[in-house]
Amino acid sequence: MKPTLAAWVFVAPALIVLLVFFGLPVFSALLLSLTDFDLYALADWRNLRFVGLGNYSELLQMPIFWKSLGNTFYFVIVGVPLSISVSLGAALLLNAPATRFRAFFRTALFAPVVTTLVAVAVIWRYLFHTSYGLVNWALGYLGIPAVDWLGDPHWAMPTIILLAVWKNFGYNMVIFLAGLQAIPQDLYEAARIDGASRRRQFLHITLPMLGPVLMVVGVITVAGYFQLFAEPYVMTRGDPLQSTVSVLYFMFEEGFRWWNLGRASAVAFLLFLIILAVTAAMMRFGRRKGMV
Repeated sequence: MKPTLAAWVFVAPALIVLLVFFGLPVFSALLLSLTDFDLYALADWRNLRFVGLGNYSELLQMPIFWKSLGNTFYFVIVGVPLSISVSLGAALLLNAPATRFRAFFRTALFAPVVTTLVAVAVIWRYLFHTSYGLVNWALGYLGIPAVDWLGDPHWAMPTIILLAVWKNFGYNMVIFLAGLQAIPQDLYEAARIDGASRRRQFLHITLPMLGPVLMVVGVITVAGYFQLFAEPYVMTRGDPLQSTVSVLYFMFEEGFRWWNLGRASAVAFLLFLIILAVTAAMMRFGRRKGMV
């Protein structure tokens, strides 16, 4: 058997699985986004009509779509740098020579990643409850007035961002910790001999050596944060005043509340194009800076 043919034989099962469980659903959703598939078409296929790019043009004229897009970008722009900073800070602390019980702290900080998001969101909803939440109780003990965390449009999204950062930073922390442990210690010893401070060591050794890791973590985090759904669905249902409606939450409402499945599929592909454009821009920036 020729090597090329043998390679295709071994790869074929994986390709078939990808085609059946990924390729066909994506292609079907793309076709669905070009139709007016709704509850009537679900009952009788003869009610299905081809509308071309009509769903996409309607979305671009809907204020709620732009509102959800703005909320999602707000979540990404604030949440991603905060999440990466907290992850890197925790990794630096765990990698410090003076740190004791590293295995325990590594496990404890990673624990939120493996907890159920819905259960965590429910707990956080009660923690930030206006009347009997633990957070407002602590603020009252300090003499600070209670805050309507999930009922005030100015505080609802920041609260969700805090939940997302707490829930996900442990995953990036483990990746950063692996990257830090791969940096040769000879570089730090040479820098200390030359009189470099810890700040200069961090800026001129740690960050440059973590460049590829930062790029990977950044792309993964951005792609994940653009898919915000469970947190606002459990904690706020998109309120108050639609300040926590994300693109995925809007897609869910269109598809499974109003049964505009064609328009919901169009939302999914628009979000895919946005994520693709943002990650491509990040990869291009990384190549220019030598991070990839």
